[in-house]
Amino acid sequence: MVTRPRERAEELCFLLEDEGAEVLSVPLLELRPPEDPRPLASAAEHIQRYRWVVFASPSGVEALMEALREAGTVERLRRVKVAAVGPRTARTAEGFGLEVAAEPEEGTGEALFHLIKDSLQHGDEVLLPAAEEGRRELEEGLRELGVFVTRVTAYRSTPAPLPEDALTQLEATPPDVALFASPRTAEAFLEAVGRERLGAAKVVAIGPTTAAALERLGLPPAAVAERPTPEALVDAAVRAVRG
Repeated sequence: MVTRPRERAEELCFLLEDEGAEVLSVPLLELRPPEDPRPLASAAEHIQRYRWVVFASPSGVEALMEALREAGTVERLRRVKVAAVGPRTARTAEGFGLEVAAEPEEGTGEALFHLIKDSLQHGDEVLLPAAEEGRRELEEGLRELGVFVTRVTAYRSTPAPLPEDALTQLEATPPDVALFASPRTAEAFLEAVGRERLGAAKVVAIGPTTAAALERLGLPPAAVAERPTPEALVDAAVRAVRG
């Protein structure tokens, strides 16, 4: 079983099926534009003022690039250093023609903070286009350095209506493995489905941040992906099954 936004699930499902798994994809979240688009639009209009733009997700990249296109300031972004959390985020940025100057090996905001902190000076400005409910560790670390952080909501996630047939299938055939690709999907699963429908499933997390959230929710992971990629998540699922 896979729990992640619809647009991210297809590749992971194919990889799992290639390993011989029967996959039930449960879309729990929908990504939507911010309720107030003005802060993102303002940041795009004045993009050249920032020393770094830090992307925490592919959706953050896509949202800012759309805002830059609307503002007519895409070319100004070339003057700004770009950092990305995770290989998928970095590849998305590169797909828009951006040069990623910093990408930590461990796909967490904390790891990115340690990677770029020595290149920042007191008073530098950093733009962080993020999910409305995104984590704050990177932002807080930068502020402690005396960096001016502009955090803008690039998108928000809302619970998706759960298909009735998915609930029926979960009740009839409890999963052997449950894969979670973000803390928010883990929370949404418990809210919409409940812990009991996991049965004795082994829980797998895409990275340490999601693993920590699962621990807090009372679902300690049997395995954690070494990198925040679909391929690494599948490898972790295989490890969990094999013990």
